[in-house]
Amino acid sequence: MKRIRIKLIILMATFTSSALAAPRILFEVSFKEPQAHYAEIKMEISGLRKDYIDIKMPVWTPGSYLVREYSRHVESLEACDEAGERMPVKKISKNTWRITAGKKDQVIVNYRIYGFEVSVRTNFIDDAHAFLSPAATFMYVDGLLDHPAEVTIVPYRTWSKISTGLEPVAGKPNTFHAPDFDILFDSPIEVGNQDIFTFEAAGVHHEIAMVGGGNYDKERLKSDCAAIVEEATRIFGVNPNKRYVFIVHNYQSGGGGLEHLNSTVLGASRNGYQNERSYVGFLGLVAHEYFHLWHVKRLRPIELGPFDYDAENYTTALWIMEGFTAYYDNLILRRCGFLSENAYLQALAGDVNTVENRAGNRIQPVALASFDAWIKYYRPDENSANTSVSYYNKGALLAMMLDLKILAATQGQKRLDDVLKAAYEEFYVKKQRGFEEHELQALIEDIAGVSVADIFRAAHTVEPLDYNQYLNAVGYELVDHNRGHELPDFGVSTSVSDGRIVVTGVNRGSGAWDGGINVKDELIAINGERLDNGGRELNRILQTAAVGDKLDVLVARDGKLRELSITLNRDTKGAFSIIPLQHATAEQESLGRIWLSR
Repeated sequence: MKRIRIKLIILMATFTSSALAAPRILFEVSFKEPQAHYAEIKMEISGLRKDYIDIKMPVWTPGSYLVREYSRHVESLEACDEAGERMPVKKISKNTWRITAGKKDQVIVNYRIYGFEVSVRTNFIDDAHAFLSPAATFMYVDGLLDHPAEVTIVPYRTWSKISTGLEPVAGKPNTFHAPDFDILFDSPIEVGNQDIFTFEAAGVHHEIAMVGGGNYDKERLKSDCAAIVEEATRIFGVNPNKRYVFIVHNYQSGGGGLEHLNSTVLGASRNGYQNERSYVGFLGLVAHEYFHLWHVKRLRPIELGPFDYDAENYTTALWIMEGFTAYYDNLILRRCGFLSENAYLQALAGDVNTVENRAGNRIQPVALASFDAWIKYYRPDENSANTSVSYYNKGALLAMMLDLKILAATQGQKRLDDVLKAAYEEFYVKKQRGFEEHELQALIEDIAGVSVADIFRAAHTVEPLDYNQYLNAVGYELVDHNRGHELPDFGVSTSVSDGRIVVTGVNRGSGAWDGGINVKDELIAINGERLDNGGRELNRILQTAAVGDKLDVLVARDGKLRELSITLNRDTKGAFSIIPLQHATAEQESLGRIWLSR
């Protein structure tokens, strides 16, 4: 009787364990027609036993704030059970498919994705390689974002390598594990014959996967990237990864990057590595994306995680996340010795010129630029410069102001580095959540011992920035070389196409703006003189003109001739540079050395 009872208990335990087994989600990715830019995806869902299952494709990918409608590249979606019996599938929204599963234990979904867009956030597949942006590739079961998944890659017959930040599954070739779908969607995958080399830095194993060839020097890249890694890690005091992957796509002409939790995808020009300026620009991209592994991937605004993959995730704090990162990328290059002091100051002055000479800077607060990234930043048009500002450039300048104010207030004992390290510890490590803007401001003020309300207020208004209030404190000043000069402003940008001079932009407040010149107008003549094909005659006329002059401009608009009278206004654009402050005190010079020290 005792033995029977034990067997019954064991059987009940086995049944209960089976009935309560967690659902399993497995993917297999293969490539039957890579030359046609397709990948085949097989998704196996087991253990749900529901009447119906909704599967969804994200509409955007974290770090790139635009609804990209990845589901538009999905086709031939079908579902069946383990025996191959078809299950009804109905699309119920733009990115949701409902499968009538009939409580069956296993549901197998097959679909194809098309990928032929060159960027760091979209799929690209051809006969040479496949780059998979996970949010554009893998679907998830509605309500199961927190479940683990396995991904098996079946490379095309001529491919031999896979690069990804996902952890490999022991004993399963080309199979990788994601503890949840947030991790899966944050782990891009490169499949092909990429050139892979490695280096160690900050106690972390780093892999560089070079796609598309190039004239890079592996040893120099490893050494220089290691220096960047060490400096970025020094700022935050800890590197949270054991392994990190750089996926670099080399094109005839390329750029851009997208950060991920333990990897990044970079675009570069394959023959630019031997050009010093181009090479340092690439190192700046490396520094920018690597800095993000702390600053946005872990230390983040509270709105950016957990993510809603169905819709926009709004935040006003991209001026902090992208702007601070844009400040530190060049600062890290300076500290590593890749930029001279003069080159660094020129780069910083370049941000000033970009911001101050953009009419939209007086229209849109940079915090609103962050909020509107979903509808403006990634969808620029001919009027964007007149209506918007970049949270990268202006955010970098606000970060500079914070850094200098903290340095001055603490006599060089603290700076923005200390704020970021403390914020990382406070919000990511201890509280394990994102921060509110006012919380970050309070933390800065606690470290600096002074109010920084002026700088945070500037992020939410279009008030002019007093750069010299902060630069002078560390022995530098911003000068405008156009100040005191009366220069005329015609106010158009043009391009020459098939011998035609075509207007591509009109500056707000310029003579062209007031006089009614339009984008797409063809400039034919000024003051009765026909303009030559190269625009030389246009340049000669403008170089000899003065503020207040009237120009009779003949344009062709939609096939009709129009005569417009344009009065040249004064050009309000500046030509800025940052130079040492004359008669700086010893204290100012000391702070300046701390600011720009290597």
